[in-house]
Amino acid sequence: MAFSFQSIRVRLTFWYSLLVSSTLLIFGVVSYYYTNKSLSENLDTSLKYEVRWVRDYIEPQASKVKAGHRGIDAIIRRKAKEPLPGLEKTDRDTVSEEADEIWNQIFRHSLRSRKKTYIQILDAQGQIAHRSYNLATDSIVVRDTIPMYVTAVTTGELSNEPIRVAAIREKNFTYFVGYPLAELRDLLDNLYLIFLILIPTALAISVFGGFALATRALKPVDSITTRARRITAENLDQTIPERDIDDEIGRLTETINEMIRRLHQSFAQVRQFSADASHELRTPLTIIRGEIELALRSPKSADEYRRVFESTLEEILRLNSIIDNLLMLAKADLGGYHADFSEVDLKTLVSELYEDSEVLAERKKIHVELRSNAPITIVGDRIRLRQLFLNLIDNAIKYTPECGTVTLSMELQNGSAVFQVEDTGIGIPESELGKIFDRFYRVDKARSRELGGSGLGLSIAQWIAQLHRGSITVHSEVNRGSLFRVTLPIN
Repeated sequence: MAFSFQSIRVRLTFWYSLLVSSTLLIFGVVSYYYTNKSLSENLDTSLKYEVRWVRDYIEPQASKVKAGHRGIDAIIRRKAKEPLPGLEKTDRDTVSEEADEIWNQIFRHSLRSRKKTYIQILDAQGQIAHRSYNLATDSIVVRDTIPMYVTAVTTGELSNEPIRVAAIREKNFTYFVGYPLAELRDLLDNLYLIFLILIPTALAISVFGGFALATRALKPVDSITTRARRITAENLDQTIPERDIDDEIGRLTETINEMIRRLHQSFAQVRQFSADASHELRTPLTIIRGEIELALRSPKSADEYRRVFESTLEEILRLNSIIDNLLMLAKADLGGYHADFSEVDLKTLVSELYEDSEVLAERKKIHVELRSNAPITIVGDRIRLRQLFLNLIDNAIKYTPECGTVTLSMELQNGSAVFQVEDTGIGIPESELGKIFDRFYRVDKARSRELGGSGLGLSIAQWIAQLHRGSITVHSEVNRGSLFRVTLPIN
């Protein structure tokens, strides 16, 4: 198992872990930012609400609460049930019961608050008129200038510790409500600690989990690779077991199997082609060799030597034809053939071929009929089109018995030129129709050799039709004849 970065499973694990860690990091930063912002905004809103409440409660009764802070200390100690040493009855009377009740109500309100809220009130001279019990002897220090309305929350200090403060200044009093920032920082520090533990933990889980998932997901690929390595040119009949699941791996397996089947078919065709080509080339050479050896065994007359030379020349021409055709098909396969396209008058071309076919058919007393010949002009290679039509006509004459009939026609159908060759020959079995365009393929090899065929004519005809963006179709019945139809687009 490869653990280098070239391994797909390692790269998948890396990118998966990077995505997870990046997502968690972004989530952590955004969460921390919005939590901080939300807590600060909620705290500011709460502090502003508290300072308004204190202001709204005291201001309507401001004339009753002008006592100094000694009265405030008396209230605090009274709530704590502590005696006030040295405080005479006359002094206690200076603190009105109404003022006591006002400060007492604020005191109770601060006790009911869930937050550790500090309340401090300054009189017009800047002296402390009241403070919540949890301030003890400390004071809230705010260096900023306090306006006449509820100000934006500013930072104050209490015993050198920062606090958030909401303040409002009125004619008689200035009101402060504060909250320690240390508690807010504690909440954010806890959140930071959670992310500090969570992100590395999630990253470790994603690395191991991602690698396990990638290994499991790619296990079928390893199986395909192992099986594919065992398949060579010698055992292309084997395939990779296909999955019942229609997923990426299943489609990959199906594609590879289709490729193997095509390779198997191609290799079989190459082997068959090699065997057929060897046979086709060997036969004329064998004939030439035999006749020359026979001529050299004993002296011959001039006529006998002439017959040997004529036979040898005939086989040499046959060899030359096969080689030329093979070279042309090889160029076509490699895309090296350059067609000479120009305007071609198909009516004139078919008329010439009709005259030539009558000469070819004369020896077998075959009747050639030109049923129709429409005036059609297309852009094509005239030499190759002539070869295409002539190959079909020659085949029809070869495989039609004596006194048979071959019918030619050229028609315009659905914007295409359609050339048809119909004969009353031996026909082609239905099982062989799909193979007749293969190179060197013959339905009846023995009879084809007697007739002089090489098995390349239909292959060349099909290639020429495809060169002109056309096609060839065939319909045949054994002992009743065949119909070859060539369709060529005009445009």
